[in-house]
Amino acid sequence: MSVTAYIALGSNLGDRKANLDGAIQALRETPGITVGAVSTYYETEPVGWARGHNFFNAAAELQTTLSPEDLLKALLQIEQRFFRVRNWPNAPRTLDLDLLLYGDLIRSDADPIIPHPRMLQRAFVLLPLMEIAPNAWHPVLGQTIAEILNPPIQEGERHAEYEPRPLQGPRALVTGSTSGIGLAIAEAFVSDGTMVIVHGRNAEGARKVARTFQAKGVPSRDIVADLREPSAVERLAHVAWNLWQGLDIVVLNAGADTLTGEAAKWPFERKFAELWAVDVQSTIRLARQLGAAMKKQGHGVILTMGWDQAETGMEGDSGQLFAATKGAVMAFTKSLALSLAPEVRVNCLAPGWIKTAWAEKASEAWQKRAVAETPMHRWGTPEDVANVARWLVSPAAQFITGQIVRINGGAVR
Repeated sequence: MSVTAYIALGSNLGDRKANLDGAIQALRETPGITVGAVSTYYETEPVGWARGHNFFNAAAELQTTLSPEDLLKALLQIEQRFFRVRNWPNAPRTLDLDLLLYGDLIRSDADPIIPHPRMLQRAFVLLPLMEIAPNAWHPVLGQTIAEILNPPIQEGERHAEYEPRPLQGPRALVTGSTSGIGLAIAEAFVSDGTMVIVHGRNAEGARKVARTFQAKGVPSRDIVADLREPSAVERLAHVAWNLWQGLDIVVLNAGADTLTGEAAKWPFERKFAELWAVDVQSTIRLARQLGAAMKKQGHGVILTMGWDQAETGMEGDSGQLFAATKGAVMAFTKSLALSLAPEVRVNCLAPGWIKTAWAEKASEAWQKRAVAETPMHRWGTPEDVANVARWLVSPAAQFITGQIVRINGGAVR
């Protein structure tokens, strides 16, 4: 029977990155062990002795058929392959592998003790672990790792006296990034080396996108949250902020789909409630909470999602729905930009006729209308929007804030 286990990795002698890379590879080659998610490598200051030998730390998820004793034995053998020498407590080491959690097992009368007795005292263990497994269960406390950490991000707190920091960046959260415009924005960021937190409502879809980014050599994690629920919105903000100890970029792209599927048949009132909860309320909550943390951090960029026809209007139920909701987001963006300046820039993307899922199946009449109303004589693409987002979060746009940026091929109404 396979059990999910979590381990911590550390190195502060020799080629620290190569040591951790080698340990992960050695684990993959060990019978009875399958390596799952591996966290970003964090650089941390040592505890208990003179500074100058900083650690690289990480956490990894394992699926294993080994007993706790056999798993510990395998970890010790891998340490020995990397010439680990145990001469005095807290001594520098080429490699340190600690078993943190082994399913829901609790025991204190055998070696290894599970859960690890000192893991709760170590930010350099908890923070990488939360990056890959915020919902991992600590059986003694009866809490998830995210609940154990879960500091009030508005206060910009750090756990313990160390400040683990990712080795790569910048760090971005893109909501609604499993398809369409959100996915295109996330892909554009990753192509620039930005670490991206993928968000969606479907766990399988979010994990698939994150793994695609990881395969490109860029750290990426996925978070599932239903933004219709205020508690899920708050949890998303806390977990996303703490995954990499802050965020440099937040793109609030998630929006309710009331144009396709069963939702297209809903009455006006139900569609409005859905759009108001996801497009407006979750955007405002996330932008305010993460924006306050960014301002205290001293920098950041937030992008919201509007609509190019919100101010001029469009006939029909959809026009009324999107003008009301996206118009609210656009007005909010301008006020938030004033509140968060000068540390944080806030702008709103306002796409026009973009070839999303609805557009792919739109009637011939809508196809002709979109092209006719666009001076560029074509539909826009998610990549067109992504290219603008990419520029707005870059230093090249450092004097741009509080703006509604229309990506609509020049349409003027």
